[in-house]
This record gives sequence, structure tokens and C-alpha cells, in this order.
Amino acid sequence: MPPQTPIDSDLPSPADAGARAAQLRAEINRANRLYYIENAPELDDAEWDARMQELVALEKAHSELRTPDSPTQRVGAPPSGGFEEVVHLVPMLSLGNVSDEDGLRAWHQRALDYLEIDSASMVCELKIDGLAIAVTYRDGILVRAATRGDGERGEDVTANVRTIRSVPLVLEKDSEDDAQTLPDVPDVIELRGEVYFPISKFAALNAERERAGLQAYVNPRNSASGSLRQLDSGETAKRPLDMFFYALGYLENKGEGNARDEARSEAGEDTDKGLASHWDLLQAVKGWGGRVNPWTRRAETIEEVMAAVADAGEIRESLDYGIDGVVVKIDSLALQRRLGYVGRDPRWAIAYKFPAEQVETILKAIHVNVGRTGALTPWAELEPVVVGGVTVGRATLHNRDEIKRKGFREGDRVVVQRAGDVIPQVVEVAPGNRRSADSAPYVFPDKCPSCGTTTIQTEDEAVTRCVNATCPAQFERLLEHFASRGALDIEGLGERVAQDLVRLGFVSNIADIYRLSERRDDLLELDKMGEKRVDNLLDAIESSRSQPLPRLLFALGIPGIGSESAEWLSRRFHSLNGLKEATEEELLAIDGIGPVIASTLVDYFALEQNQRLIDQLIARGVDPFDDTPGPSADHPANGVTFVVTGRLESMSRSEAQSRIKTLGGKATGTVTKKTDYLVAGADAGSKLEKANRLNIHVIDEEEFMAFLDRGLIPAAPGTEPPGE
Repeated sequence: MPPQTPIDSDLPSPADAGARAAQLRAEINRANRLYYIENAPELDDAEWDARMQELVALEKAHSELRTPDSPTQRVGAPPSGGFEEVVHLVPMLSLGNVSDEDGLRAWHQRALDYLEIDSASMVCELKIDGLAIAVTYRDGILVRAATRGDGERGEDVTANVRTIRSVPLVLEKDSEDDAQTLPDVPDVIELRGEVYFPISKFAALNAERERAGLQAYVNPRNSASGSLRQLDSGETAKRPLDMFFYALGYLENKGEGNARDEARSEAGEDTDKGLASHWDLLQAVKGWGGRVNPWTRRAETIEEVMAAVADAGEIRESLDYGIDGVVVKIDSLALQRRLGYVGRDPRWAIAYKFPAEQVETILKAIHVNVGRTGALTPWAELEPVVVGGVTVGRATLHNRDEIKRKGFREGDRVVVQRAGDVIPQVVEVAPGNRRSADSAPYVFPDKCPSCGTTTIQTEDEAVTRCVNATCPAQFERLLEHFASRGALDIEGLGERVAQDLVRLGFVSNIADIYRLSERRDDLLELDKMGEKRVDNLLDAIESSRSQPLPRLLFALGIPGIGSESAEWLSRRFHSLNGLKEATEEELLAIDGIGPVIASTLVDYFALEQNQRLIDQLIARGVDPFDDTPGPSADHPANGVTFVVTGRLESMSRSEAQSRIKTLGGKATGTVTKKTDYLVAGADAGSKLEKANRLNIHVIDEEEFMAFLDRGLIPAAPGTEPPGE
């Protein structure tokens, strides 16, 4: 018998191996693109498998040929110990939403009014119910993928996203025609999209999990999230995840700076890069090999948007992925950048949400929770029911007045929905509900269920409160909030641990958690707290000392202080001590801080126990300093009061006011003796007349722009303008 030929003998020589590997990678990547992106397969399964096996053999024989963009890298990596934190270069923010045509028209008109234009084209996209992901490519090659997380920080899931076959490992133009019509792939680009689990594969996955003795996923969205967060990406590779790209997060070309907009824009690059509109962007991504939802369409009017919404509603049940509405975006990237953001929502986009699914079930019992501010919040214990793909066993009842107004009683058959497809709520008593003979109206407690203190309800709010500052339940909730992901992100300090720490006397105020390392042996005695969990908790507490000031301010649980207002306060006062000494006048000078919040802050820091808490936090090393540059104190607009009137050519009045505020100036709508400058555009009316009567300095648009851009102070009336 002749000797058998070794399997590797047919491989090309080392000199030819590199060229052959490159050819195979190109052919397989092209085949994947045609199959997953363009739905036009070129190779049959046998041909694809033959090329893949040859490439695997080549890379095995010549390990130096294995590249990050090789399709062999989709098989997954060994299990990791956890996910690294990723700070998004541009935050992944939320969307405002509307649920009817009036709301949509109001959003569109606000955008037009802000820009002072009459019309703006829009793009409509299906709002896919999946998991938002940011994928970064450097020199066209996928280098990182991260979850949305809290918008500012996510988790590095690069190894798992590599296994999704519709996510290209390399962005490139596919043909000579593309080379002529498409912009070049940027040196660095972050694309954002939605990972989802196809509905058609969901039942098979759950059947597999049940055979393995694992808990079934509740819905495809949960299965997408669970699959993408597998520590073993080899397991993720077994799941049929899919993805659509829908936005640009970040773009940079060498030697040209980057496309991060000062307004935290996801809008993208300048028009000279071939991306003048969101539609251009989507076509470019598709041309580079990214998957874009084929339903996406343009609209010129609200009527066309509503027609798109109606169409999405009709095809909803036929899609292989869940959708809960339509996202509407202003198409022009230049207009997106001008519109910017209000709070954490872009002015240039809105989500039109479909009506929430409603189902009936039994209200078994009414319970009351005590929140961190003393608010008594009633909730319903329900007969479990599936709502919008999620099993719901409890739901909010809002407040005492709502229970009375809608007449909820224990034992009633009620209608339940998930508000915004997230928060379960009891809507009403179900039509045809029949009550038993012993049914009685619910009596809201007049004493705190935690500490027994008599509750109060003021005339100007619907909330019933416990006013006992030492109420244990309030402190438990505050401790949970302090440790939550959006605050100081202390993993392991959840509801149960917070309750144990308070009820066993381990902590009496927030600062005490920074002394828990001294009680490690006591912590080990807690239920379900072994050595590893205790050490992880103590490590997380230690790490939280270095969280930035805005997170700490939000974590303190001061009424009315959210994550956005915490950022404003942080940048103005820079430290805990700085804010503690702030006056009401100083607080009111911050754009966005009104009299209620200003008064609340002054009252909070006036209380002796709160002053003591701040001192203890600082003494225990929790004293972050915010050195974020604020408005330049050297710019002549800082502290100057402007009124803008008339029509400007270079920007709208709203944009002019925003520019003034970013430089530390004050933009008001009324001319008074305290006004320093009136900026008069075309067709200025009564404000110009009043400014002249009061001898207010009036400047035109050219002087105003020179003032803002170059710091040139306008000459006083009747004098020569200062030289540059």
C-alpha cells in the first residue's frame, strides 16, 4: 500500500500562503455579505464550507496569517472572568417619545421653531426591541463592541459581537462602482445598532435550555441580552443573534480631528466627507458591508411619517423581530448638530411608540412601599400574567388618590399594561368585573408601615409621605439608590444587602459603608454572603470612592437632583464643600436650576445631619473634584446679559442664546436696565425700540459674531470699533 499523503501537503508554500489566505478571507467575507446583508447568496453551503476549512488549515499551519478580520475569528474565545467597563466617547443617550400625531407634530414644530425654518426632511426607522450596541472600527477592522450600559459607560462585549455573522469584521467597499460613489471608510468610526434574537429561533432556544435544566428566557429581547452577556463567547457563537446598524456615534480621520460634536452629537461628519444626511450615512454603512434595516424610509411631511407608522403597525406581526414603534429623525446632519440636545434627549429625533398591550388579571393584594424621600407608593400584587412578552406579577398603583379615583379593590379583575413597554401599571378596573359580597374599599394607611409615624399629604402634591428622617425604610431605599448603577455603581449592594446592613445596625448613614471593611467577619455571617461575595462587595465599595462628582451628587438622593442637574452643579461648584457653601443666588445663576431646586439644595445642606454626612464622606476619602473646564472667565461674554431679537442670518435665536450661555453669558427675553447688549437682527421690533429708549448698547449680527468667536468687544455707540 502506498504511503498516505499528509493532509497538509496540498497547502501552498509559505511564500504563497499569505496571498491565498487573503484571497479566501475576501471570498468568505464577500459571501457572508451577500448572504446576511444583501440576501443574495453567491456560494452554496458546500462551497462556503470548503473555503472556510481551507482557511482554518492555512491559519493553523501559519499562525501569523490569523488576522482580526478573519472569518475564522467568529467561533468565540475562551471564557472570560467578566466584562471590562467601556466609557463611551460620545454618550449613548435616550429618546423622547410620543404616542399620537399631535405629539409628533408638536415635536417637529419645536425643531423647526428652534432652527427658524419652515420645513425639514425626516427619516423613519423601525424601533427594534433588542439591545443597543456600539461597534468601533479602526482602519476598517472591528476592534471593540460595547453595550449601552447607563449611556455613559457600558460593557466590553467585543468577543461576543464578533460571533454575530451579520456584523462585518471589516468595513470596505465591495466594488469599483462603490469606490466611485461611496465615501472612504473613516480611520476610526463607531457605529451603533440593535442586536436582536430572531423570533423564529426563540422557541428552539428555550426548548434547548429546558432540556439542559436551565430557566427559559421570557422573551426574545431577554434572550438577546442573555446571549450577548455570556462570559464564554463560544456559547454566544451558538446563538443566532442578528443586528441592524442605525446611527453613527463617533468618527475620526487622521490629521483632521474628530466628529465629536460639542453637543454630544451622534450626527456624524461634515458634508465634505460625503455624509450630508442621515440617509447618506445609512447608504454608506450599507455600502461598506453593514446591515441596515431595509424598511427604513424618508419622509417630507408629518402625513408621510404617519403613513409610515401605520405601515409599521400593519407589518409588525410578520417581522422576525419585535418592534415597539418608529424612530423619526431629522435627516440633515448639519441640522442635527444645530439642534443638539435638551437634557439627555436629542432635539432631532423622537420615538413614536405603539399603544401598550393591555391584558386582564386579578389584583390579589395592595401593598405600600416607603421610598428614600419618605413617599408612600402603593403597588399591586397580581395574578401573574404575560404583558408584552414579560411575565408581570406586580405593578404600580401610583398614589392614594389614584386608588380612590379609580376604585381599585383587592380581588378586582383589572386591566394591566407596561407603560412605555417597561413599567407595569394597573390601568383600570376591568369592564364586567364582579365583586364578592365581602369586597370593601381599600383604606390607605395613615401611619408609615416601616416606623409607625403619622403620614402627611400636602395640598400641592398627590404623594403621601413619612416625615420621620430616621425611618429605616427610607434609609434602606436611599442606600440602594446610592449604590445603584446610575449612581456610585456598587455591585453587590442591592435591596437584600441594603436591608440587612440597616436592620442589623452595620450602617446608620451612607458614609458608614466606607467602614465596612472593618466588619468583614460580621459580613460573612450574613445570609448567602460567602467570602467571595463579601470581598467583591468590599472591592466595589473601595472602587466607588473614585466615582466622579456628578454621580456622587445624584447618589445622595437630594430631592429634585437628577443626573443632569448633578452635572450642572458639579461643573459650577467643583466639590462637595463648594456646593455645601453655595447660596441660593449662586444656584439660581445656573441655567436650568430654578427656585424650587435652589431652595431644596440650600435647605438640604443647612441640616446638621447632612453637613455631618458630607464631612464624614470627605474624611473617608469620598471627595471627588470636578475639573471640567467651564465657561472661560477670560471671555468678555462671561457674566454679560444679552437679549436677541429679530432674524439672524447665521443661526436662529435659540442657537444664539445657547452660544451665549456656553461662554458664561446670560440670555434673557426681556429688555431691562440690566441688559448689557441687544443683538438686533432683521425686522427687529419693539425690543429694539425699548433698548433705544433705555440707552442699551445695540449691536448687529456681525458685531455679535465677532464678540462670540474672537472676543472682540463691540465699540460703544458713537466711537470707532476696537482693532483686532
